[in-house]
Amino acid sequence: QVTPVESGGGLVQAGGSLRLSCAVSGGTFSRYGAGWFRSAPGKEREFVAAVIWSSGTSYYAGSVRGRFTISRDNAKNTVYLQMNSLKPEDTAVYYCAATPGGIMTVASRYDSWGQGTQVTVSS
Repeated sequence: QVTPVESGGGLVQAGGSLRLSCAVSGGTFSRYGAGWFRSAPGKEREFVAAVIWSSGTSYYAGSVRGRFTISRDNAKNTVYLQMNSLKPEDTAVYYCAATPGGIMTVASRYDSWGQGTQVTVSS
């Protein structure tokens, strides 16, 4: 079972950009899909984006489509989330997770989770 480790969070003004990274220890993403979820205060954890590692097929939540891009680097065994045109409502803890398959947008399909990285967008 892999252990994802996120990095790249921080404080940014509305309209700005951040790139989150997620590397894994204890294995590789190659047999898995990788996804990003987020949790804001008072809200349930929600799906943000996911990628099927072998094919590169990606999925996005409607609220981030066109602003966020998920990508992967096979050589580095790392998945990225490029976030552009950030809004205050994007403020949340962002989690990277790995899944052995299934519906990529459902959190219960993921069996390995990182500790999360805080993203704060000021208005």
